[in-house]
Amino acid sequence: MTVPAPGAAPIRVLIADDQDMVRTGFRFFLDAQPDMTVVAEASDGEEAVTLARRVRPDVCLLDIRMPKLDGLEATRLLAGPEVADPMRVVVVTTFDLDEYVYGALRGGACGFLLKDSGPALLAEAVRAAAAGDSLVSPSITVRLLKHLTAPQAGAAAPMPASPPRDPLTDRELDVVRLVALGRTNAEIAAELFVSLSTVKTHLSSVQVKLAARNRVEIAAWAWQHGLAQPRP
Repeated sequence: MTVPAPGAAPIRVLIADDQDMVRTGFRFFLDAQPDMTVVAEASDGEEAVTLARRVRPDVCLLDIRMPKLDGLEATRLLAGPEVADPMRVVVVTTFDLDEYVYGALRGGACGFLLKDSGPALLAEAVRAAAAGDSLVSPSITVRLLKHLTAPQAGAAAPMPASPPRDPLTDRELDVVRLVALGRTNAEIAAELFVSLSTVKTHLSSVQVKLAARNRVEIAAWAWQHGLAQPRP
């Protein structure tokens, strides 16, 4: 468990779900974390968008199937490409459907988590989102990226597919490949025998070169360019 640095402000979280029991369970667990606090709850999508814009939480946890406005549309309004100051949204749902995963990440979500993933992964997803990273349930990561990079009839590609502004270095390509394979920053550092801060530096550079909004777009770029293969 991550221990917050002395004096560090807790991660402020909004929870949106139409089930009272789910919101209660999430709030109980997240408020028990030393580095998190739940600052708002919403029972439908419209309320979630209104509260998020007013409270400006660090991370929004959104269910998909909600009344008035579903989680995919709420995600687009809070984190979509047209939003000037996008928020960090993690979609948490019971439904492991390709169209939901695809729609959520196209809409700007930086994470997609199944409700049965467990509380530890929920906390990890919140921390990753707050740090500008992203986390997708391991059970759907590879399938998700294949889906994201497959041609979509009548739709523009959402991920950066053009050559990078500046060529990626060999080490940056190594990092990108491991991101595409679903590795965490800590796992990348261990596999490449470098420090965690070095991995983060490489990722920041890659993000600029690819004009990628988040880690998911970096991984998708790697899949599009045939880099998502483990080395022999």
